[in-house]
Amino acid sequence: MNAPTKVSGDAPAVAGLSIAPLWARRAAWLLLALVGVFILYSFGQHGISNDEEVQHVYGRLLVDFYGSGFADRAAFQYKNLYLYGGLFDLIAATLEKLVPMNVWDLRHLLSAGFGLLGLVGTWLLARLLAGEWAGLLALLLLSITGAWSGAMFTHTKDVPFATTMVWALYFTTRFAATLPRWRASDLVGLGVAIGCAFGLRVGAVFAVFYLGCAVLAGAWLHGIDLRSRLAVLGRAVLALLPAAVLAFALMGFFWPWAVLSTGNLVKAMTTFSHFSFDLYTIVNGVVMKNGEVPGTYLLTYLLIRLPELFLLGVALALLGGLRALPEVVATSDGRERALRWLPVALAAFFPLAYTLLAAPPLYNGIRHFTFLLPPLAVVGGAGLYGAWQHAARWPRARLAAAAACALLVAGQVVTLARLHPYEYIAYNGFIGGVRGSEGRWELDYWGDSLRPAAALLNAYVAAEGPAARTYTVAVCAESVQGSAWLAPGLEVTRDWRVADFFLSPTQMDCHTAVKGRIIGEIAREGVTLAIVRDRRMLEGADRDPRIPK
Repeated sequence: MNAPTKVSGDAPAVAGLSIAPLWARRAAWLLLALVGVFILYSFGQHGISNDEEVQHVYGRLLVDFYGSGFADRAAFQYKNLYLYGGLFDLIAATLEKLVPMNVWDLRHLLSAGFGLLGLVGTWLLARLLAGEWAGLLALLLLSITGAWSGAMFTHTKDVPFATTMVWALYFTTRFAATLPRWRASDLVGLGVAIGCAFGLRVGAVFAVFYLGCAVLAGAWLHGIDLRSRLAVLGRAVLALLPAAVLAFALMGFFWPWAVLSTGNLVKAMTTFSHFSFDLYTIVNGVVMKNGEVPGTYLLTYLLIRLPELFLLGVALALLGGLRALPEVVATSDGRERALRWLPVALAAFFPLAYTLLAAPPLYNGIRHFTFLLPPLAVVGGAGLYGAWQHAARWPRARLAAAAACALLVAGQVVTLARLHPYEYIAYNGFIGGVRGSEGRWELDYWGDSLRPAAALLNAYVAAEGPAARTYTVAVCAESVQGSAWLAPGLEVTRDWRVADFFLSPTQMDCHTAVKGRIIGEIAREGVTLAIVRDRRMLEGADRDPRIPK
């Protein structure tokens, strides 16, 4: 093992960092602290997501597997959850036994903690590649993106996976940048990050692909002929063996099914390559089956969901990359810089290219590709900082541009505050925000607004005084998404026809599935997210439900 080489974009001063980058680092720490305060303020305000109950049951079954000395294998027959790693759910189910709090709030706090860790990884990765100011900008872009800062509470599979992937990317970048040398800390970081990523989803194979491409490119650049290149490659592979062993051990612990048989990992990958659900999504007002979405589905949702400043940063980075191509082709220094950026470029754009070409089944907007957001934020932060440096010759225009960017950030923060605690439904101004997305794009697909809707029903029934009987409530979601928040005297029924009350998000028009007087609404920006209906006065055919999509 040899000494590392420096890859940061900011040159060190005699006594350490120069003053300006030091302030950027302090601002980043302050922003992270503010996000931490936001998490503590918000984690108890969120409803239960559609998949959360089965995921938590899976976690409990994994606890039973280990608690029984590997004898209880019910986890490996439970629905299709065995095809996923259980890292998050195993931790949550273990903490459930130790922490005296509502289990769903506990899960949301834990998930948000992963989200904060993902912000840290994004900041460090951008710092590594482009310096302190680019790191701060990347951190800011991801923090003001509702698909991250709002989703991190309830997307308990997607955000933790994205976090492990950005940390795998960080250590991949460090490892590739120091070839043909390496650091033990990078190998440990790679093993932990990739092992934990596989401990959540088999999609962690992307991280292995990025690492492989970076190592191959590094071996090619650091050799002068085939023999020397193969020698560099061989040393890199040998160096990575301990990291691979560590990753495999962690994957096996958090996803034991994957190592019970030599073919299970391949089975998971092939299963997900043609996974099929009878689900619907909406694209610009057109409702369609998830298997019929166009290849542009993910790209379109990114273009309308990412904040305007985020998209501007990515566009500027792409322009900067095009400008740098001649240097990459002509000089060794240019190729070295390109190598450092290769893992991030692959992570940001390869999955997107895959969806454009393969048009896989997709739904819930960008949820399944949340792991794209951190590398895209790194690209966007570097793009904004690169443009700032390039514009140094026009100081007045640069200050005007900075003021405009500050206004965009302020406007985005105001938008998120108005949507709170449903920041994850935010859309940008290109389609008119949440108001422009109503009826055209997916909104509260996780039913987050059902928790306050249940509170409205509780208050409504309580105001009527003591009830003569238990009232039944139909929920257009998983039963637990309503029952977890309903007061005594209200119980969920699966028979919508006999239900006294009805709770429903407006997602996919489910709120019109039954009749009844609307007695409560949850709305943001003038858009209704959930409704409560009183159906007690209905008789005969008026009680028959319409089966929603």
